[in-house]
Order: sequence, then C-alpha cells, then structure tokens
Amino acid sequence: MKRILLLSVLTSYYAFSQAPAGYYDGTASLTGYALKSKLHEIVSKKNITWHYGDLPAFYNQTDLDRYYDHSAGNNTILLDIYSEIPNGPDVYEYTIANIIGSASAEGQGWNREHMMPQSTYNSNYPMYSDLFYVIPTDARINQLRSNYPYGVAGSTNYYTFTNSSKISKNGTASSGYTGRVYEPINEFKGDVARSLLYFAVRYEGKLSSFNFYNGSSAANDTSPLDGTEEKAFENWYVQMLLQWHAQDPVSQREIDRNNSVFAIQKNRNPFIDHPEWVNVIWTQTPDAAAPAAVQNLSASVTSAYFVNLNWSASESGDVLGYRIYQNGLLVGVTKDTSFSVDHLQPGTLYNFTVRAFDNGYLESAESNLISVTTLASDAYAKDLQITKYLEGTGQNAAIEITNRTGHAVDLNKYRLTIQFYNSVNDNYYFPAPYELEGVVQHNETFVVLNPYSNFSCITNEEARFVSASPQMAFSGSQYLELRYLNSTVDAIGVRATDNYSTLANKSLYRLNAVTEPNATFTLSEWQTYPADYCQNLGNLSTGSASAAPQNSFRIYPNPVTGNTLYVEGNSREKVGSLSIFDASGKSVCVIQYPFKKANSIDVSGLVTGVYTLKLDQQTLKFIKK
Repeated sequence: MKRILLLSVLTSYYAFSQAPAGYYDGTASLTGYALKSKLHEIVSKKNITWHYGDLPAFYNQTDLDRYYDHSAGNNTILLDIYSEIPNGPDVYEYTIANIIGSASAEGQGWNREHMMPQSTYNSNYPMYSDLFYVIPTDARINQLRSNYPYGVAGSTNYYTFTNSSKISKNGTASSGYTGRVYEPINEFKGDVARSLLYFAVRYEGKLSSFNFYNGSSAANDTSPLDGTEEKAFENWYVQMLLQWHAQDPVSQREIDRNNSVFAIQKNRNPFIDHPEWVNVIWTQTPDAAAPAAVQNLSASVTSAYFVNLNWSASESGDVLGYRIYQNGLLVGVTKDTSFSVDHLQPGTLYNFTVRAFDNGYLESAESNLISVTTLASDAYAKDLQITKYLEGTGQNAAIEITNRTGHAVDLNKYRLTIQFYNSVNDNYYFPAPYELEGVVQHNETFVVLNPYSNFSCITNEEARFVSASPQMAFSGSQYLELRYLNSTVDAIGVRATDNYSTLANKSLYRLNAVTEPNATFTLSEWQTYPADYCQNLGNLSTGSASAAPQNSFRIYPNPVTGNTLYVEGNSREKVGSLSIFDASGKSVCVIQYPFKKANSIDVSGLVTGVYTLKLDQQTLKFIKK
C-alpha cells in the first residue's frame, strides 16, 4: 500500500504515546540486567491473560492499518507485517473475517502468528496469548516460517514472498546455526526486535524452563534462547536484534499498538516507550574472570519440607546471582543471599552448596558444603493449598490459593490445569496449563480470577492473577488441579468424571481445620455455599466462611533468635490459657493467664524447631532457632 499519513492523525496519536505517570517508577538509577529485572517486575504485574480465542476480536483495536493507504476512520484492513508492501499496493489484504486454519498459498487468509514460536513454551498460558508478539499474518507465510528463528537471509533461498520477505538458510556465519531463518522486510525489523526483547523481559524467571535447545546440535537448534534469565538470547541473536532495533526506530504504528495492547492487557512494551533501554541492558562487556567463591553458607531454618539457606555475598562486583545445589544438582537460582529449598522429604539428610555467577555467566568455585537433616514432622503445610473455589452465574470463576508453608514460595513452577471432555472422541484431555509466576510469602493468600467475572467481593484490579485461559473457564463439570511441575498438589473434583452435581453453581470454602493440600478431592474438607457466594476472598484469616476471631494476635520475632517471643493483640491480658506444642503435637508448655503482668513468653527452654502456640482458641506457628 502507498504510505499516506495525515498530520491530524499523527498529532492525535502522538498525544497518547506516553506511559501513565509512575508506570516505570524505580528504574531511574538502574542499568544492565538490574534494569531488565525491574522492568520484568513492572510489566508482569497485574496483567490480564486473555484466551487465545479472544485475540481475533482484539486485532480490530490493535492491528488495523492506519499507516499506509488507510489513514483513519472506518478502515477494517489488518496490517500484516509479513505481507505489507509499504511503498506500493499490496497483493492481497485481510479483514478480521478472513481468518483461516491453514493455507496452500499466499493470500488465502490470515491466522495468529507467534513471533516467539509456541513450541518454545509448549503452548502454555500466559505466553500463548500475549498480544505483544501474537499477531495476525498471512497463513501460508506463518506455516512456512514454522518455528524457524528470525534472521538474515543467506545465499541459499527457499521462499521469497510477495513483499520480499524471505525464508533462507541462515546468513549469520558466526551463529553456528545453519538452518532456515525468516527475514522480514526492513520496514518491520525493529518491530520484530522490540517484540522479542519484550518477551525476554516479560518472562524472565521462566526462560530457563523453556525449550531453548530443540535440535541434536547447534547447527539445527531453531531456538535462539540460550537458557539464561538475564541475557535470554544467544550472542548472535542479541547482536542482530540490537542492529534491527537501531536501523528501524520506533514507529507511530508501534506507539499506537503499545497503547492499544495496554488498554486490553494492562501492560506495556518498555522498549517502545524507552528505546534507549535496549542498549542500556544488552551492551555489556563482561570480564574473563570468574567471581569469588561464596563464603559462610549456613542453614538458618530447618523444617520437615524446606531449609532456609544464607550466605555472605561474593566479593566480586559483577555478580548476577547465585546457583543453589542440592546433593550436586541445581535446584534454584536467586539474586539474593538467601534461599528456601523446598519440596524436601521429612527426616532426610541433604547436602547443599552455592556458586556465584557473573554477567559473563562464569561460575565461581563451590562454597563450603553443609549437611542438613530435615525434621521428622512439621507444623507447617507441606505445599500450597487451594482454599476457595467459586463457580457461579455467567463466567463467574475464581480460585483462592494460600501459602502456609512457613517460607516464601516461588510460583514459577506452579500451574493450574483443567480436564475437559471431548464428546466427539468420547475422552477426557488436559489442554496446555496456565502457569503462575512471582513469589507468594508465608501466610499470604492470592486470587486467580476470570476477567469476565462479576463477583460482588472482588474486581480484576484486586485479584493477583486475572486470566481467561481454559483453566479459568470452568463450569463445574471439570476436574481442576494445582500442580507443582507435573505433580498434583491439590485438586477440585474427580478426574475423568462429570463433576456437575458436586461443583456446578457452588462456592466451596476450605474448612479451617484442613491445613494441608489434598491430591484427592474430598468434599468433607469443604463448606458448600450457593452460586456466586463471595465473602472474604483473598483474606487469609478466613479459610472458611466463619468469622475471624475478634481477639486476634500477632507474634514476633519469628523465627525467634533469642529467648523471648512477644505477643501483640487486643485483649491480650484476657487470654486464659497458653499452650505450646512441638512438631510432633506434644505439649511442651502450659501457662494459665500468661499476660496478666507480661507481654511476652520465655522460650529459652525450647530446642531448635517448629512449634504451635495456642492462645485460647487461636493457634499461631513459630520457629525457635
């Protein structure tokens, strides 16, 4: 299409090109991968994950062609960067109505293209439906591109498309990859680069779990990811993306699309708002020296299911983070100098070491080795727990999950899965799951909410996760579960069964007495309420619908590092009985009217371990170090 841009249109769109005030707070003094991690925190917070089937309708807001020979107004033509001819008439054009599944030639229709191939993340949500890199393109070009990376075409060409984009043998000799690449036209190379760099920011924390080595050797490894959370891509790919970013600056089309996606998805592409950040993050020069070894590794808390490790920071100034090894196997990575190793077995001996790594991904020598035996039993829950399940009228659907494990939990390995029935094949199946992310603290609860819900007690803004993925489209018939990797943690309903009579049009609240998840759904663990019943959602104090105790208490410090445990709360002096139980449930202390003349408890006689404190009818857990 011939490019026509009206001044009035440009002025209108540029007026709304900036991020909302405060959106990028906290980035001013940051550079390098520290800036990237802060941007991840910003753009991954309070997103709405839409269903893959929702995207075509959204493209009428995000991807209409107002930039070439369609200036404004009633335009319904999609802008397809794989077929657009910027300085002449397009060979074919599409509207939303022209969506198809597959094509045998160009021009037959369009479908949804994952600029970062869905095989990278096994088609899992939220990656699967992210509007920033799932775009409308010609179906035939999409098919032929397959899961090949973007790249610079080499001397061997396989396809040249109507707008001169190509599929060719990789022309970047230094890459080590000799397979096929798709090279877009110059007009859209910056668009591609900034979309992929957004992907690297948005999904930091998950990148190392994606499929970053798909072939038997580097020569046919189609994934440009390198397995790191910070740099994200292989060196040759980073250099190419930086070059494309520089040669094709941010366009008005990208600015408008960024604003449109923000209105729908509630996050932004930071490299459209701040193009300068690309070089600030990815143009680093690492040294050739491995960082200094970690010192003073120790265990600060030992429980039945987790161990809290602490160490002194490496003395090297370019350290990115620390890798934690359990019995010689990598089990976690952190940027901090502490880490909770969880999913351990009670009464078991474990060996731990830590290594620092720097921005060149050189690894230090091992720290001192420590051996830790977990407790035989524990007052804490062994894992996260579903505490509320709400299924109601319309698309009302919500799940509440609570952490009573005694430590902060990394959610990146947790996912919600749902089982549907296929009436054609008469079988049950699990679609790709919805992955959680971020960290949930001990004694913290959070809600996953369908964005189309209309509950009286919670809004999209108040829920931690808002998702229209299949997992949050339950109608009461489906079996639903919380998984850690591929292991079932907690379940709602029964597998391979129509659960309608048990779950449909009901709100289930976990009874307060049930403190552990259960991989086998047991209805007696739940209080049942009618459809749309919605009270105390997201409140830790009410695991069931019963009211919280009027006289609630707080204890500190926890863990107790000295000999005194303090108690705060209204009417503390009226407590008639104080009892302390060890991890086995044995009573180790009983005091009548303990706070007549004091606000604390002497715990000097307790050995290291986990305890339960009972103040009349309220129970609290604490750790004695």
